[in-house]
Amino acid sequence: MKRNLEKIILIVVLLLLVNSTFKGWAQSNPTTTGPIGSQLAYGVNEDIKFWNGTEWVSIPSGLPGQSLTFNNGIPSWIYNPNGITTNVVTNIGGSSAISGGYIASSSGSPITVRGICWSTNHNPSLANNFTTDDIGKGNYISNLTGLINNTKYYIRAYATNSKGTAYGNELSFTTVIYPVIDFDGNGYDTVTIGTQTWLKQNLKATHYRNGGAIPNVIDGVTWSGLTTGAYCNYNNDTNISNTYGRLYNWYTVNDSRMLCPTSWHIPTNAEWTTLTSYLGGEGIAGGKLKEVGLTHWQSPNTGATNETGFTALSVGCRDYDGSYYDFGIYGFWWSSTMDIAPYALGRYVFYNSSVANSYLNSKKLGFSVRCMKD
Repeated sequence: MKRNLEKIILIVVLLLLVNSTFKGWAQSNPTTTGPIGSQLAYGVNEDIKFWNGTEWVSIPSGLPGQSLTFNNGIPSWIYNPNGITTNVVTNIGGSSAISGGYIASSSGSPITVRGICWSTNHNPSLANNFTTDDIGKGNYISNLTGLINNTKYYIRAYATNSKGTAYGNELSFTTVIYPVIDFDGNGYDTVTIGTQTWLKQNLKATHYRNGGAIPNVIDGVTWSGLTTGAYCNYNNDTNISNTYGRLYNWYTVNDSRMLCPTSWHIPTNAEWTTLTSYLGGEGIAGGKLKEVGLTHWQSPNTGATNETGFTALSVGCRDYDGSYYDFGIYGFWWSSTMDIAPYALGRYVFYNSSVANSYLNSKKLGFSVRCMKD
């Protein structure tokens, strides 16, 4: 009688689960080996039954050295000899996010490279997109850039040593829909720092706000003779601009057709000073603005914490003679403040310092632009 009652209760439970949206897992043959969600013995010689919301499906049992992980309730086996954990994804924008990992052990061989890999498919690996975030054990931060807005991504931490590459648990996230769009359709995330709201990426626009085209000047000699607005891509490479944004001379910044999207403007030098003062002064503000890691900066990227979310990148600049320099070393941005002709004021951050200093420049130079909300 007691055994029959147990069977009846179990059947009722399974019927309730089948008619719900619950996703879960159980050991093989869930009607006879235990309740749904009972602890799983890794490496058993049976498949695992997984309820996918519609039906029971099986995944093979794990191999020695593998661990069962869950992402949104979905189980998968991973080989994780170094105790690699993928950190929670934060600061999710339309084209960027922050994650990282923790490596508990090097398994007797030094970790020579570590980071995060990501893909729009499950089980991302080094065959897909990935960051490179220093070496060794412990916790690290990874900046994911170049993402597509409103898209679901899967990520895993990884670590490589002489024994090979191992991966952490898989997580997923979905990028947001861009809150700001320029005339060309480029999307931008925003970040609020103190009382100011900034675009989170360098400007990529090739048109003014009213739709007027900005000339793309490739030739160096032509660039050096300009007294009107123009833009360029660092080293005339559009692939670089996809991540770092475009470079503009100051005549573009000062054009009455307006460079920034509606409700946004080029910050004045005073507004840049408000930002650096809020962050503790020019001597330390740069570290709080710079992206962490060496993906978009040369080593050592001194003082970088990006605690503001500003995510400053080092694209360098175009000189007044049309040459390009300082990629990976400096990030330069215009202000809208003119000084004694032919100069205007800008800001820079540096790979080997935490400063964010004001800088007097020729208006012919090509700098990045960050827009600030009106």
